[in-house]
Amino acid sequence: MSALRQPATDAHYCVELERPDDFDAWRTAARALVQARVPPDAVSWREPGGVGDLFAAGGCALPAPPPAAAPARASKRFLDLARHAALHRDPQRFALLYRLLWRLQAKPGIMEDKADADIAAVENLAKAVRRDSHKMHAFVRFREVAPGDEPEAGPHYVAWFEPEHHILRANAGFFVRRFANMRWSILTPAGALHWDGEVLEEGPPALRSDAPCGDPTEDLWRTYYASIFNPARLKVGAMLKEMPRKYWKNMPEAALIPELVAGAQRREAQMVAAGALDFAERPQTLDSLAQAIHACRNCPIGTLENRAVAGEGPHGAPLMIVGEQPGDQEDEAGRPFVGPAGQLLDRHLERAGIDRRAAYVTNAVKHFKFVQRGKRRLHQSPTAKEIDTCRWWLESERALVRPRLVLALGASAARGVLGRTVSIARERGRPIGLEDGSELWITAHPSYLLRLEGAAQEQQARLFDADLAAVQARLAELAG
Repeated sequence: MSALRQPATDAHYCVELERPDDFDAWRTAARALVQARVPPDAVSWREPGGVGDLFAAGGCALPAPPPAAAPARASKRFLDLARHAALHRDPQRFALLYRLLWRLQAKPGIMEDKADADIAAVENLAKAVRRDSHKMHAFVRFREVAPGDEPEAGPHYVAWFEPEHHILRANAGFFVRRFANMRWSILTPAGALHWDGEVLEEGPPALRSDAPCGDPTEDLWRTYYASIFNPARLKVGAMLKEMPRKYWKNMPEAALIPELVAGAQRREAQMVAAGALDFAERPQTLDSLAQAIHACRNCPIGTLENRAVAGEGPHGAPLMIVGEQPGDQEDEAGRPFVGPAGQLLDRHLERAGIDRRAAYVTNAVKHFKFVQRGKRRLHQSPTAKEIDTCRWWLESERALVRPRLVLALGASAARGVLGRTVSIARERGRPIGLEDGSELWITAHPSYLLRLEGAAQEQQARLFDADLAAVQARLAELAG
């Protein structure tokens, strides 16, 4: 960085960083600029390969702060966000960070303002960098290369990765800790890391052709990946979001994905058929059905220290509401939807004009699945097989109640009705015809709303209300 000098009137200053990921150099310069009372519009930030400011004065010379200048103030939250945001490829990131730091001096509490445009922009940059780091941790694949001049040193492993942001050096520690006993190199278009078991060194940018294409162990890895692939838990959209196609070319197991996805629906149907067992002759009344449910031990959930919670509501109810499973309070009370999620559901049902007392309320899984943590029982989501096994009871309830509409709250409830996994975002707000002539409507589970905060909660609550209003309109139409 250049030497410091006293600011001139209407001067424009330039900070030249030696590395595009050098947060510490930015922080040192930004701190001095704040102390020298240089406003954001009088500073330019230049990184290697970037375009300088034609109006910058003094060849990147910076002003020196007055001797008695107060120290720059920055909260821990700002520093945490800034450290990540500085690794983004956005050429304006350092200017954005300095503008926010400048504003913090007058308004230290501004970091809590969720609606502030600068804070939102920094959070988005930091989020993108964290996501890129997560992808690097998950998708770097090392391949063994032939021994070089020092075969006695043991095998050497090389990986190729294409980061979207300047994250290579920031993630070096992760790979050193995880692969401390290996000799490895990570090659990228922006630079390289080399670890010999003791010393980490940096190297120049590399080409994809510099990395090996495969090694003998990859056949074993592909066999293992295919064996653990679970079609019942397949969500293609979520999978592509977490593992975008751009990373597939560097992952040996990716070659199997198209074939595994293509056969997933067929394999899922086989699993459902195996799970939907005909336990016994179906009970003929809701009371006898409840007694049979209480005696059920056909899946591991039924063997826990809990009790079954059957559905409740009138025979012939026009609407059946299906949740995932009873919670801790439902298990204690022996009734469905009496806990926080049930209370929230009641408020939204009342707002939509739906009388819960006129509906039959139940769950796809009849026992509370939990893990004990001290005195607390923590909720655990049921597996696809457990939902499919309990589906026989839900079908028995539907056969006795004969509702005209079934409202599934969440993906587990929808699977309990349909026997397959569906996307709530894609299927909500419209009817799905069922074999008995009734209609299935799908929305989110109220517990999902309880986990959200702020604007996200308000948005999902509006969608939830819209779904319930559509159900009420359809009930009124069928009643007419």
